[in-house]
Amino acid sequence: TAIIGALIALSIIALVLSLVKIEDVTLPPTVKYGMVFDAGSSHTSLFVYEWDSDKENDTGVVSQTLSCDVQGQGISSYADDPPKAGNSLRECLEKALKVIPAAKQRDVPSYLGATAGMRLLREQNSSAADQVLAEVARTMREYPMAFKGARILTGEEEGAYGWITINYLLDSFTKFSPKAHAWVHPEAANIFGALDLGGASTQISFVPEGSGINWHEASKFMLYGYNYNIYTHSYLCYGQNEMLKRLAKELIVVREGLGGKLDSRYQPQSYYNETVSLSSFCTSPCTNQSDPCLTLGDRKVTLEGRGSASGCLAAVKKLFNFSACGQSQDCTFDGVYQPPLRGQFIAFAGFYYTFHFLNLTSQQSLSNVNSTIQTFCKKNWAELVETFPQDKKYLHTYCSMAIYILTLLLDGYKFNEHTWSSISFNRQAANTDIGWTLGFMLNFTNMIPTEAPELVKGHQSSLWAGAVSFIVLAIVAGLVATFLQCFWKTK
Repeated sequence: TAIIGALIALSIIALVLSLVKIEDVTLPPTVKYGMVFDAGSSHTSLFVYEWDSDKENDTGVVSQTLSCDVQGQGISSYADDPPKAGNSLRECLEKALKVIPAAKQRDVPSYLGATAGMRLLREQNSSAADQVLAEVARTMREYPMAFKGARILTGEEEGAYGWITINYLLDSFTKFSPKAHAWVHPEAANIFGALDLGGASTQISFVPEGSGINWHEASKFMLYGYNYNIYTHSYLCYGQNEMLKRLAKELIVVREGLGGKLDSRYQPQSYYNETVSLSSFCTSPCTNQSDPCLTLGDRKVTLEGRGSASGCLAAVKKLFNFSACGQSQDCTFDGVYQPPLRGQFIAFAGFYYTFHFLNLTSQQSLSNVNSTIQTFCKKNWAELVETFPQDKKYLHTYCSMAIYILTLLLDGYKFNEHTWSSISFNRQAANTDIGWTLGFMLNFTNMIPTEAPELVKGHQSSLWAGAVSFIVLAIVAGLVATFLQCFWKTK
């Protein structure tokens, strides 16, 4: 009798629940992943990012999950053996598979962007550049991911994506508000400019004053529901590696005695020497220009350091065509238009590494910065090696690079004593390396449709709690009644 009563009670509860209004319940958003290879002129790196599927105003709130440095040089160095370019990526691809859940891997968009090194290779040998990209694509397709392409970025894309990265990391686009418990657009957001110095090119990107300025080097983005128009320009052959090659060639061209030793005023003083082959200048479009001095066969010359900062400055300035601008104030060099500088700037990559090594900051006066550079350039090479043994590979470049950076920023980009302090030299922001890949992924998420929140049908939680409690009590009561009935019958 008790069991029958319990079953009747359960039936009544089920009937009541069927008549109660059902609510929609939103499940938590899922996590999406994306990966980007940054194929630079001197090396390649892989970055894996993740973001929630319910995006903030159509742009994912992206965080970095993995970074992996590919062994070897940049993919442009494999022009003579393209399959090696693809194989060089495998180790990092395997590491990416370990951090991305297996169930999500086939939906992960994977991309490779090549920058100035491949832009130079394309100018010199477009067929070789295509073969390198084809081998890279072939390798990436072998892995269980949604391969989206491998291509050479324009210089303007590289600069613009670096600008996005900086402003995202510094909360210029969106910021989490504990009060609203949501991501909000900051009031009076401070938008930063970006200064990037790579191995083969350098980029400047910022938002000019006014929206109606007529400028040609423009990039437009919509991020977190807001439109941004920025000025950006990339200078090919003005990256640090190509600049050093051009500087060495300038020294050789203006001196005689190609078989002997040449004073190398852009290197530290005494004891340092470097032997270079004339044929090495034919490997890059930046230096492979017809010149009588460089057509005398594959001869070698030795560059010997003299530590002359003033001589180095004079040689560096010859690399820029300042006269092409005439009297125009809205012009940098080589006849390139640039609107007046505006706001704060973050200088990263080569800018940061050189100034960090020399302990230079924009908070120092320009006279102090110049004095520090001149003192370093005059140091004896043996003393430098003893003081900085871990930096011996690049030690001879810091003198010329520091002078080059000052010339680029002051004479080229038109920073001055008043705007010098607006530059901050950083490698990271918010504990994340600054580069173009994060900015690319943020912009790329605009092309991925927002995943609609998944809805399931369910009753109110309070109703379920009461119903379950009632069912448990009914079962217990039925069992107790059954036990008592059996007990009394036995008795």
